[in-house]
Amino acid sequence: MTEAVDLRPDDPRSALFVPATRPERIAKALASGADAVIVDLEDAVAEAAKTAARADLEQALLAAPELRVWVRINSAAHPAHGADLALCQRLEQVRGVVLPKAESAAQIDHVLAMTAKPVWPIIESACGLDRLKEIAKAAGVERLVLGGLDLGLDLGLESGTAAAERLLDQARFRLLLEGRLAGLPAPLDSVFPAIDDLPGLATATRSARDQGFGGLLCIHPRQVAVVHDTLTPTQTEIDWAQRVIAASQGDLGVFVVDGKMVDAPVIGRAQRLLRRLGRTLCSVRQS
Repeated sequence: MTEAVDLRPDDPRSALFVPATRPERIAKALASGADAVIVDLEDAVAEAAKTAARADLEQALLAAPELRVWVRINSAAHPAHGADLALCQRLEQVRGVVLPKAESAAQIDHVLAMTAKPVWPIIESACGLDRLKEIAKAAGVERLVLGGLDLGLDLGLESGTAAAERLLDQARFRLLLEGRLAGLPAPLDSVFPAIDDLPGLATATRSARDQGFGGLLCIHPRQVAVVHDTLTPTQTEIDWAQRVIAASQGDLGVFVVDGKMVDAPVIGRAQRLLRRLGRTLCSVRQS
């Protein structure tokens, strides 16, 4: 039996979109090093092509039983929602469901009831943000995802401006807070739309990391390596964390490393950094 390709679904740094209209790209996306691949039945598929895209995706996955992917279905208000759910339910290769424009716990409950698979709700409307607490606590939610472009559109923000980012940072805080209170892993940040601006992507990834996010949605394979490299601790950071952990073994309470005070929160930060390193090494071994 062929072993399933299940790329670290429980702790993704990157989730790479693939249009359902191009199922031949799924294997290439999985080979890109992305921690998760999301086949998109929503925005990447024209209205007239929804039925054909579902059929093409099903045929492609049935022909490759070893693959494991996520599927972004159409929103709860879309006519194709039910058919998308049925597809996700019957295909073992669909690891979980990405729900766009999530706006209530009832929508999550319906996805879970119909598919029995974990859900990543994308928060990309004012209503979704307003109901984030109930969404985060709904059964079946594996992690929260920010849809910054659609949220900005719904709120009337000028996408890409510093002012828009200031407001979106407030939404990021809400995802971080409600996810933490619900016991969820770190959320995933929105896509970075400028495919050729890799330095800009690195800056956005550092910001997401420093804000407590676990990773980003990606729209092109070349973005994956930048996201991973940016999230990987530097050797200087690793050396500092190891010195802190080594010094903490003496149970001294408060002590000094590199001329700076170290107490429980600093030790916790060092431990978190080394966990991030372990996550990277695990990903390298499995690639």
